[in-house]
Amino acid sequence: MARLYKNIICLGIESTAHTFGCGIIDENGKIYANVKDSYVTEKGGIHPTEARLHHENVKDRVVEDALNCAGLKLKDIDLVSFSQGPGMAPCLLVGLRKAVEISKKINVPLVGVNHCIAHLEIGKLMTKARKPVLLYASGANTQVIAFESGKYRIFGETLDQGAGNFIDAFARHIGLGFPGGSKIEKIALKGSDYVELPYVVKGMDVSFSGILTNLKRKYDSGKYNLEDLCFSLQETVFAMLVEVAERAMAHCGKNELVLGGGVACNKRLQKMCSVMCKERNAKFFVPEKEFLMDNGVNIAWLGILQKGSATKQYDRLDIKPYERTDDVRVSWK
Repeated sequence: MARLYKNIICLGIESTAHTFGCGIIDENGKIYANVKDSYVTEKGGIHPTEARLHHENVKDRVVEDALNCAGLKLKDIDLVSFSQGPGMAPCLLVGLRKAVEISKKINVPLVGVNHCIAHLEIGKLMTKARKPVLLYASGANTQVIAFESGKYRIFGETLDQGAGNFIDAFARHIGLGFPGGSKIEKIALKGSDYVELPYVVKGMDVSFSGILTNLKRKYDSGKYNLEDLCFSLQETVFAMLVEVAERAMAHCGKNELVLGGGVACNKRLQKMCSVMCKERNAKFFVPEKEFLMDNGVNIAWLGILQKGSATKQYDRLDIKPYERTDDVRVSWK
């Protein structure tokens, strides 16, 4: 029987941290499905073992739901991709094993991809940005990235923890569960008086640990309004991110900025980036929220781009929990 789909269709598995996702996309950028299930807590942060157990419990259902949503069968899939790193090793292993299982079952090649670069490439696809700087702010990662000399180079990054983990850590301190970013954003909307906090930009890099300690002490003192502390947190940290992003744009001679990562869902950060780009006469792009968060379509699209590296030699595939963005040679450009 002739195939109904002429384009290569890739099924992508995301499992770097709190989310297990399955996305399906073809080589023309048509999205068939994007299904995910995320680990959350009522209090406290993300625990790698509990996140792994969550992924084990939902992985089969998420893949099945994605196929049903797409109106496809496994036999319609031509390529499988998975998030190879960076991320939590126990969670990454769940994704790798599920991807290998699917690849073997339908006898199609498999490719591992970098989670951070997946955010950049899906941003370019969704926004039609051509040669952007990416401000990538997620839980574990905070980087300013641009393509130069065959790689996605990091022009600035956090020296300690990611912006999202920093915000989540403060949320935990005040008794909120995981994830805490959206909760802090809502509280910040009620604040208006700026409380002075450390502003830590070191060259092209940023640091959050000292700001976190300062915030905790101010909150514990009882002298400061929580709404104002959350407001000040956002104003300070987002100004730091915008500063290094703008400097990277100037250094690279680029006039496009794309946001990526879960922290990029924050409306205040989006507004500050928009104002900066307008002042520079540059273009500003934000993908839809669905693609800012961890999801399988991001991974599937990068799988399409890296299809030339796909293999059925499964013993050559492994997770890379500490892989950096600039470790990856970009062969698909």
